[in-house]
This record gives sequence, C-alpha cells and structure tokens, in this order.
Amino acid sequence: MRLTKKLTLASQSKIRAAILNGAGLAFNVHVSGVDEATLKAAHKGTAESLAGVLASAKARAVFDDGQSDGLIIGADQILECDGVLYDKPRNMDEARANLLQFRGKSHYLVGAVVLLENGEQVWSHCGRVTLTMRDFSEPFLDAYLAQAGEAVLSSVGCYQLEGLGAHLFSDIDGDYFSILGLPLLPLLDGLRAHGGLSA
Repeated sequence: MRLTKKLTLASQSKIRAAILNGAGLAFNVHVSGVDEATLKAAHKGTAESLAGVLASAKARAVFDDGQSDGLIIGADQILECDGVLYDKPRNMDEARANLLQFRGKSHYLVGAVVLLENGEQVWSHCGRVTLTMRDFSEPFLDAYLAQAGEAVLSSVGCYQLEGLGAHLFSDIDGDYFSILGLPLLPLLDGLRAHGGLSA
C-alpha cells in the first residue's frame, strides 16, 4: 500500500477524507471552490453525467489553483428520486420535506470520482446505488431529525448511513463506500493503474 505519487483530495468532505485515511492513504486537501449551482443549472443530461461534470470540475479547479503535481482526486454525488435531482438541504425544514419525499420509496445515489494528472483526466468511475426507505411515521421522522440535528444538512440525502440514518432504511443495494460519497474500491484500482499506489 505504498504511495508513489502525491495525492490531493479536491473536497472539503470530512467523510471522504475519513475514507481515504481509513485506507491508509496520505493526501493533502485542497477545496476546489467550484460554483456547483451554476454547473447544475446549466446541465441537461443524466445524474451520471452531472456527477462526472462536477467531479471533473473540482479536480480541474484545484489543478488551476496551483496544485499541479501528483494525482488530484475529484468526486461528487447526486441523489435522484422519481426523476428529480436533489441538492443538500438548506435547512431542517427542507430536510424534513425531502425525507417525506423519499419515504417508502427507492432513490439512487450516483457517485463519480476522477483522477487528474498534469492537467489531464486519466481515469474516471461512476456508479449508482439503490436505497429504499421504510414507510416511517411522521413522529418517527421528527424524533430522528431532533436527535440527528443539523448534521443531516451535510448529506444530500439528509441522512448519515454510518450513524442514525441507518434507521430510515429497509434495503440497500450497492457499495457502502459509494453511499458515503467516495467509491473507494474502484478508486484504489485507478490509483494502482496510474502509478499512484504500488500493486
């Protein structure tokens, strides 16, 4: 598990950093500052293509900001439910409304991750995970939000599956790391393929 190139994570996500730390990878963090709202408003394609555009834009912005050596990791995640794409909730009222929309249904987390080297995108991956929420009661939802607090605002789905959010679900089909926001196993393959990690 020896790193052979400098790694930079183009994200301020604490959970993405924790995933990389847990895998024993040394890396720097450089926040991209990408205007995601503008890119989302201009995008007319699928959730997969949007996630890829955002992940690439984050990595590119970090490269353009002077982080030009080694490999830059860009990642993004989009939530899709009933054909609608969701952003992170702006407040607790919006989080509650979103969870009521997801209740009793399956929704999808679409995650993209890219590697940029010398200004060129050398690798990318995009995957989709299906999550099915229980048909929970509104009193349960209110109790969940009261206990979880504003931490839910950091998640596009208004939950943290590694914590209290597990109580919201009846079924999950897909990769755990991808749900958290970083498809780790494909990323490790990508790093090995492009010289960032010893085989």
